[in-house]
Formats: sequence, structure tokens, C-alpha cells
Amino acid sequence: MCNVAVIEFFIEHAEPTEFHGKRVLEVGSRYVNGSVRPFVERFLEPKEYLGIDIGPGKFVDMVVPAEDIVKRFGEESFDVIISTELLEHVRDWRAVINNMKAAVKREGYVYITTRSHGFPYHGSPHDFWRYEADDIRRIFSDFDIIVLTRDHAAPGVFLKARKPIAYTPTDPSNIAIHSIVLGKRAFNTSSVKDMPFAKRLVLKILRSKS
Repeated sequence: MCNVAVIEFFIEHAEPTEFHGKRVLEVGSRYVNGSVRPFVERFLEPKEYLGIDIGPGKFVDMVVPAEDIVKRFGEESFDVIISTELLEHVRDWRAVINNMKAAVKREGYVYITTRSHGFPYHGSPHDFWRYEADDIRRIFSDFDIIVLTRDHAAPGVFLKARKPIAYTPTDPSNIAIHSIVLGKRAFNTSSVKDMPFAKRLVLKILRSKS
């Protein structure tokens, strides 16, 4: 999933030396509203660009859940990991982020874009979380943060970070982020049946239109 602001972020901040002749993994690569892949492949010339998602589609080379990246590919397997507009859709964001951190090589890069509080529900097929810049800063405090900025077009946050040589992973278990399901900050998602009836009804209508 993508938008114009995401593509602009890559044009402005992606450096050819980070990609040229390197192995790139895109997590959540299925083409929905655009993709950074043509730009990266044409102008940054990686050795390999592999796209994974939970289902088949355009730009999906392999069907692999984001929670299984290390299991499927091993640790420190990629020079760059890209994830655009995915993290709000995964229930267990810690498992997904931990897998991406583990799978990128030391001194490799991660490029991540995701949505912040105020962005409407958009199930694809699910929508769970909203991340603020401070949340991303805490989650990636074990990386060297190069760029951390807000989406200028809609509520969202963009990150470019590098895995340090002396990498020691942080524990994200004490970080709560905004749950669009619960309407407040939470550590984990809760069952929809625990929500007030009116909110369940609104979400049901929104899902039926997605």
C-alpha cells in the first residue's frame, strides 16, 4: 500500500549507495494504491528486490506472513527492509517489527511508513493501530534514526533508520500505542465483543465498505 507522500519520502531520502547491488525485502508489498518498488528497482539498482505479503497480488513474489520473516529467511539476511503502510494493519506489531529488525543486516537500513491518530479506519482486511513519531522513536531506540518525520498530507509518520554494528535489541513490551479498535492507547488488541455496541456497529459498517 502506498500514496504520493510515501513515494516523495523515498525520492528525497533513499540513497543509491544504500541499495545498489544490495538485497532488499519489502514487507507488505501487494500493490494497492501505488508502490515504491518501480522507483527503487529502476533508479537505485538493487541486486535483488523481494516482495512478501499475506496473500498473492501484483509485486508479491512470495506469500509469507510478516511474523515469519526470520523463520523463512534467517537473521541479517537483507541490506534494506521496506514497509509502507503495513504496521497499522498487523495485530501483533511487536512480532512484525522484531522480525524486521532481526532480518536486516548490521549497518543496513529500514524504511517504514505508517498511519497516526486521526487517520480513518481502513481495513485491508484489518486495521488496529495508530503510531505517533514519539512511539516510533521509542520502538526504534535501538537503531540509529536518520529521518523521522510526519506525513505532510495525512496523519502518518515516516522513518529511515540504520541498524548499528553494536546492536542490542530493545524490549517493546512496555510500549502502548493508540488502538483504533479501542479508541485509546493499549498494549494489545482486545476482542471486538468487549467494545460498546455503537462502536461495534460503526466498525461493521466501515468494514462492509472496505
